[in-house]
Amino acid sequence: MITGKYPSLRLRRTRKYDWSRRLVQENNLSSSDLIYPIFLMDGKNKKQPVRSMPGIYKYSIDQLGSILNNVVKHKIPMVALFPSTPINKKDKLGTEALNENNLVCRAIRFIKKRFKNNIGIMSDVALDPYTAHGHDGLLKNSYVINDETVKILTKQALIQAQMGCDVIAPSDMMDGRVGKIRKYLDKNRYHDVQILSYAVKFASNFYGPFRDAVGSKKSLKSDKKNYQMDFSNINEAIREVALDIKEGADMVMVKPGLPYLDVIQKVKENFKIPVLAYQVSGEYSLIKNGIEKNLINKNSIIESLMCFKRAGATAIVSYFALDIAKKLSFN
Repeated sequence: MITGKYPSLRLRRTRKYDWSRRLVQENNLSSSDLIYPIFLMDGKNKKQPVRSMPGIYKYSIDQLGSILNNVVKHKIPMVALFPSTPINKKDKLGTEALNENNLVCRAIRFIKKRFKNNIGIMSDVALDPYTAHGHDGLLKNSYVINDETVKILTKQALIQAQMGCDVIAPSDMMDGRVGKIRKYLDKNRYHDVQILSYAVKFASNFYGPFRDAVGSKKSLKSDKKNYQMDFSNINEAIREVALDIKEGADMVMVKPGLPYLDVIQKVKENFKIPVLAYQVSGEYSLIKNGIEKNLINKNSIIESLMCFKRAGATAIVSYFALDIAKKLSFN
């Protein structure tokens, strides 16, 4: 309630100096709020630029050491791993997802051996990096079938946990998969492995550069609207989150980010659970290209990340994470 009025009340008083603005700042951003996504590729001594994401690269596993040294140095708590699976290892069933020597599994072992528990590892549970058709599950008559897919996802989750993954992140949007994964992990005594559910994953138009990076863009012949959410809906998002929490999710994700700040806010207000936001590849590329063409200022990155915090996000997956963590450490 406003208890005064101009001229006795002047809200600009606290905006005059930098120290005063910092004093009354309502939200803060630190490196602890960030998760750094890393694209993996096969081979040795490789660092390959992602064509559609300027400044972003795919790394062979032997090249992860230097980038993870920077991640640890700048106190980013967790990395998220995404494989660019070779075409000859993809099939219609996504069998490479269950290979203990696939890119993600080898990367997890490498990171745990080199960095122990100095950094958390998050890995997606979904079949799209491994299927020849580019979908997150098994196809039958051009439709992604739910229960048969979930059976494979539970096995994939257990394998990743066995490799040393800290946070299993089902990103497939199948019904019931969180509960099945939680029970399977617990049955095999992986009680402490966390589940971050992509509970609210919209069938968005902002995913293109990511699909290019992991090699699923060309193989995807249709959209994912029969399992990812309609971007018109918000009440449905609340139902999805409620179900996943009941099934055992420790944290939930809203994806994409900036176009869905209202969803982040509503989820946080309703459930008081850690809510993560994913500033997806399309968002990154739009901002990055705008900066490189001098259409917007570099500080727009901080502004975009602060928007997530203001909406209620606990942490943010962002391709800007390492650059921003370096900037924050010098402030």
